[in-house]
Amino acid sequence: MLLLSLLLIIGPLVLTVFFPYFWTDLVYHTDLLRILLKFVSRRRRRPLFLALDRFLEQVETRPNKAFIVFENKRYSFKDADRESNRIANALRVASVLRPGDTVVLFMQNEPAFIFCWLALAKLGCACALLNSSIRARSLIACARCCRGATVLIASEELQGAVEEVYEDLMQEGLTTIFITAEELRSSSMKSLIRAAQESSDADVPQTLRADVSFTSPAVYIYTSGTTGLPKAAVITQTRLLAALAVLASNGVTDSDVIYVTLPLYHTAGFLVGFMGSIETGSTIILRRKFSSSQFWDECRAHNVTVIQYIGEVLRYLCNTPQRASDKEHAVRLAVGNGLRSDVWREFLKRFGHIQVREFYASTEGNVGFVNYAGKIGAVGRVSFLHKKLFPYTLIQYDTEHDEPVRNSRGLCVEVPKGQTGLLVSKITEIAPFVGYAQNEQQTEKKRLRDVLKHGDVYFNSGDLLKIDHDNFIYFQDRVGDTFRWKGENVATTEVSDIISLLDFVEEANVYGVRVPGHEGRIGMAAVKLMDGMEFECKKTFDHVCRFLPVYARPRFIRIQLKLKLVEAGFNPSMTTDSLYFLCERERTYISLTPFIYQQILSHSIKL
Repeated sequence: MLLLSLLLIIGPLVLTVFFPYFWTDLVYHTDLLRILLKFVSRRRRRPLFLALDRFLEQVETRPNKAFIVFENKRYSFKDADRESNRIANALRVASVLRPGDTVVLFMQNEPAFIFCWLALAKLGCACALLNSSIRARSLIACARCCRGATVLIASEELQGAVEEVYEDLMQEGLTTIFITAEELRSSSMKSLIRAAQESSDADVPQTLRADVSFTSPAVYIYTSGTTGLPKAAVITQTRLLAALAVLASNGVTDSDVIYVTLPLYHTAGFLVGFMGSIETGSTIILRRKFSSSQFWDECRAHNVTVIQYIGEVLRYLCNTPQRASDKEHAVRLAVGNGLRSDVWREFLKRFGHIQVREFYASTEGNVGFVNYAGKIGAVGRVSFLHKKLFPYTLIQYDTEHDEPVRNSRGLCVEVPKGQTGLLVSKITEIAPFVGYAQNEQQTEKKRLRDVLKHGDVYFNSGDLLKIDHDNFIYFQDRVGDTFRWKGENVATTEVSDIISLLDFVEEANVYGVRVPGHEGRIGMAAVKLMDGMEFECKKTFDHVCRFLPVYARPRFIRIQLKLKLVEAGFNPSMTTDSLYFLCERERTYISLTPFIYQQILSHSIKL
């Protein structure tokens, strides 16, 4: 009896000393198994249980609870249900949709975004979520991805962008365009809100979505991937059902209030923030755009307990002037990715004890990691169970030739712990890779064959990671022709193609360069001019502003192609080439002088 008592006392202490993450791992894996069992149970329900059905359950169980708060307007779960019914019934009256159709949503963060998605889900339709920053050529290309879509719904603020390419959109098959506004400048576009206000809020017949299956597309989320114009990653109903668990698995409950400032057209805003709130029954404080100056005031005003982030968001918060009230808030949890170690430490030191749940995932990927242990700098923690369920490995990668290293048998070579390798994850029934809509060529590029065995197929993440000896995994860099800036992936070939359209440019080579104090890489273009031609600063500025979203516009331009461009960066003292900087204040490209270079490094000039 005495021996048993001693074991009960000493045992936990021994585990804590020699296996410091034992209890943390045990709790996480218990939750992981519970989530998997719930997912399997839902998959077996008949009729099919989808993400929409979870929302309808919340409407039944908590109809009057606040679901969305936006600019001092409050919408309960029942309000959201009624508003989405009105939109769905308005679309039915207009006779522009059939179950199974795809609708293009070109909207900013606003309640109508959520109401439209709910309405279309009730009609058995899929949604393509367009980045509200895209314009011109990119907008047309994104519409082209959704071959067969005939309806586009846009925010009032984006009507000008739609009108600019209206005829091109018509040629792509988008014959009906709704603007979510009361008054329109163009009589050829219809107001969905006006039509919805005149429509019934009666329940939408469930028979309209009777043909929806787990493999049916639910939403298309656009990603730059590794090359070319934006591609539409297919998010199936199964993937949406799995996404419900993200916030719940991090301890979020119906008593939480979630501050969503990230765009709903992206994975984080839509799958984590919106879908997570549907699962937990928590309240969303929705903001049109992130504001570092108003962030904490709004958190206090709405008693926010959970925030979402990308690395830049927390860095912006750390760069705001210090205030006595910095630690006076109710925020207990921050969920996101892309957080640098130094910013992580500064954020906790300044704003108090907030649990940071950094994770790794990609829109189209079939594996993810979460840093449930809170190890600063890591994107997750690996385990035997996780690897058994979602087989993955890190393989040697030749960055010079931009391809995996293979052995004499033609198979890839795994890297040992402590070394950097390319993350690849096996494509299985549990971890599928659906690919990109209308783009089998790019889908196939993401499939890596003959990895560990001849005939196997893995998803190529395009990311370099490292696993340390304590089983924490760290993001290192991206490979290929992509860099990340302002939380967005920028495809270098797309930007190069746009710059090459200028009549005085013979060739353009675009790449990302690091700027001290900033996450990711900023865009730089090395340009070779046509013989006898001069670089036209204002014309180039107007051109990139018209055809590229803000985050993709190259801030620096170097004239003439030289070797080792990336290493030289944008330092004028390291090259004899002419260098230019995109100056928003003067609305042109200006010469990049040593003085301007130092202002950029000291953050006197904001990028």
